[in-house]
Amino acid sequence: MLKSIAVLTSGGDSPGMNAATRAVVRTALFEGVKVWGVYNGYRGLLDEDMFEMKSRDVSDIIQRGGTFLGTARCRRFMTEEGRQEAYQHLKDRGIEGICIIGGDGSLRGAQKLSRETGIPIVGLPGTIDNDVWGSDYTIGCDTAANTIIDALNKLRDTASSHSRIAVVEVMGRNCGWLALQAGIAGGAEAILIPEVPFDLDEVSQGLIDSYNQGRRYSIVVVAEGAGSGIEIGNYIAEKTQMETRVSVLGHIQRGGSPSVRDRVKASQLGEKAALALINGQSDVVFGFNQGHVVAIDLTDAVTRKKPLTPEYLELAKVLV
Repeated sequence: MLKSIAVLTSGGDSPGMNAATRAVVRTALFEGVKVWGVYNGYRGLLDEDMFEMKSRDVSDIIQRGGTFLGTARCRRFMTEEGRQEAYQHLKDRGIEGICIIGGDGSLRGAQKLSRETGIPIVGLPGTIDNDVWGSDYTIGCDTAANTIIDALNKLRDTASSHSRIAVVEVMGRNCGWLALQAGIAGGAEAILIPEVPFDLDEVSQGLIDSYNQGRRYSIVVVAEGAGSGIEIGNYIAEKTQMETRVSVLGHIQRGGSPSVRDRVKASQLGEKAALALINGQSDVVFGFNQGHVVAIDLTDAVTRKKPLTPEYLELAKVLV
């Protein structure tokens, strides 16, 4: 049984990271285990920017978006020498294991650190893209999807008032989950995602047909990985000869107070991660499968590509 562990957040911030960190800390303390917080992700390991945490250190954070521990890029950690230095800084403080909360890039760093040093590592999937293999859910995806829906609702009002096409670019460089979910829930007339080939001429013709059938405005949701929203909007405007406006939501999707779902699920994952780490488990990522917390092999999580749910893809075909 480990007596001292650490927790850090890495990569892009996501709503619910604070809830997960809080659960890790308070679970460890409840079990009588010392717990350290690391500021600014992997950079904090190399800069020795870490502190022993008490219960009060995670008070008043569950409702806050982002991550109070901070996150930052660290090129030094990408080298084996850097990872060995980080490991030595952990050893110097008697830290025997570490919980890493982040997306696929952060989890790949965790895999390398574990493989090269042998330190026990447990990961939690913290990313709004919901693209970590083996888990139905990643921390922050629900809040981000609801942020997009709120934007779509507002854009629908102005699009309908001016009889416009509204093209909305959302995050999702390699995964169209956010666009697909928001497009279905927001009643979009077209959803463009990197996983599914599309023809902009066909999309444009569909918008024209919709207009001719009495639909005076349309919403098009574009995942950033499917193409530039601005370029797609310009193409649609030229092809349809209809007034078109483009909104790139950008980093607003990362922020905001986490939803109830993100707070509760992140807390569940944080508890499981702390208990697993304390009891000597390593090289696992905790996620959800059909509503239940599951342990996912870390190597599988970072090397296998998560597919979109076929039922949602089919639903989108029917509804748009």
